[in-house]
Amino acid sequence: MRILITNDDGINAPGLAVLHAIATEIAGDGGEVWTVAPAFEQSGVGHCISYSKPMHVAEIGPRRFAAEGSPADCVLAALHDLLPARPDLVLSGVNRGNNAAENVLYSGTIGAAMEAALQGLPAIALSQFYGPSNADLPDPFEAARAHGADTVRRLLTGGLWDQADYRLFYNVNFPPLPASGVRGLRVAPQGYRADTFFSAEAATSPGGRRFLWIKGGPQHMPTAPGTDAEVNLRGYISVTPLRCDLTAHDVLADLRARIEV
Repeated sequence: MRILITNDDGINAPGLAVLHAIATEIAGDGGEVWTVAPAFEQSGVGHCISYSKPMHVAEIGPRRFAAEGSPADCVLAALHDLLPARPDLVLSGVNRGNNAAENVLYSGTIGAAMEAALQGLPAIALSQFYGPSNADLPDPFEAARAHGADTVRRLLTGGLWDQADYRLFYNVNFPPLPASGVRGLRVAPQGYRADTFFSAEAATSPGGRRFLWIKGGPQHMPTAPGTDAEVNLRGYISVTPLRCDLTAHDVLADLRARIEV
């Protein structure tokens, strides 16, 4: 099996090393793991692509490339220039921090998996929730490291993989716990943290110039029962099937009746 891995935390991020170990186990003897990841951190860029400027890519080791672009750029570079053939699977992560609830909409980790799905490939995004029970561990990625390969295998063998125009891809979040504390796996829809929003805060530099910092909100607010962040906070790995189609299908018929002429 040929696997492409990428992330949004950058080529030197510890979570990418965890993902490489997971991918190597999944690829098996004779398999290939190719890394194409951003040269610098690209957290929060979503599905951004560098459409208006060229991208420099440097080979920094066997099957290992650093790209001066977004995670989605990395997927495009891999598929259309760097790899000898299309991969069988694209894995993105392991992100430092959760990509549950509203974070899904901002995440470059998700953006890479989204681009892979749009390119017609099976794709899984993986993220490690941080919290008081794992942030200070020698290895905060312990849960992902211990349970990542099994989770990916479960999806490859038992997951739903379609050929739709906007095909399924998967978002996996590991709970903020040591590996021994993980209670199992739950399929969960994307949740919503009602009191968590991104914001902007002004600051003045020593030189007197005014800047804005983008701020995130609290990450340990529970979402609705059974949704992604809520099951994570109860100790479960969450698996959420996603599509790129953003249409609100539930209101189409009603909207047609109201406004079509």
